[in-house]
Amino acid sequence: MFETPHQASRQPFLRRIETVALFTLSDAERAALVALPMQVAQFEPNQDIVREGDRPTRSFTLLSGIACTYKSTLAGKRQVMTYHVPGDVPDFQSLYLEVLDINIATVSACRLGFVSHEAVRGLMRAHPRLTEVFWRATLIDAALVREWMLNTGRRDAYARMAHLFCELVTRLGAVGLAPDRTCELPMTQPELADALGITSVHVNRTIRDLKSAGLITLRDRRLTVHDWPGLQAAAGFDPAYLHLRDAETR
Repeated sequence: MFETPHQASRQPFLRRIETVALFTLSDAERAALVALPMQVAQFEPNQDIVREGDRPTRSFTLLSGIACTYKSTLAGKRQVMTYHVPGDVPDFQSLYLEVLDINIATVSACRLGFVSHEAVRGLMRAHPRLTEVFWRATLIDAALVREWMLNTGRRDAYARMAHLFCELVTRLGAVGLAPDRTCELPMTQPELADALGITSVHVNRTIRDLKSAGLITLRDRRLTVHDWPGLQAAAGFDPAYLHLRDAETR
């Protein structure tokens, strides 16, 4: 069911734009972003938002919750390509690519803000500097995919898991959702397995090892990092690929 626009907080979206931009937004640019005609909808966990082969006429921003981009084999095996956090615009490429070649689904319950492509194009015509910001955000999305390819292809399970946790804490921290390096982690062990390319049993064992090393606590789907330098070292984590300005966890 759609909500009226004033019922949804756009703060994560605005904060994400400000974090990505290489300049300070003007009052007019902020006002234009706030004024975007947005339809807000609530999605349940594990629900597809868009599917491969769709031809969307609108894009969406994640206002709350966690989502993921994934691909599936013909046999139904799923590979999660990246996670999306509040403020992200996961399907911005649909503005230029007529047919989607990915699936985007909720991981937790999510609130999404949908904006028509016509409105986005109008925004960019009226405020050309915002075009640069959206283009930069899309390039950062590509950088995330490259890092995930390296993570699943060349790091061992311990480093993969540590790297994923470092990334999520950094990205959530950038939009104010990881105070004291603590954040919600709604993924189940099978879902983490789909992201890391290992089995659920291996996920369980790796989380146990990270806990035993005193690096993290994971309880009731809530992650707390106790030793940030140690977790970064275990992951070989360098946040440069995120291209964030003023990230809380850098």
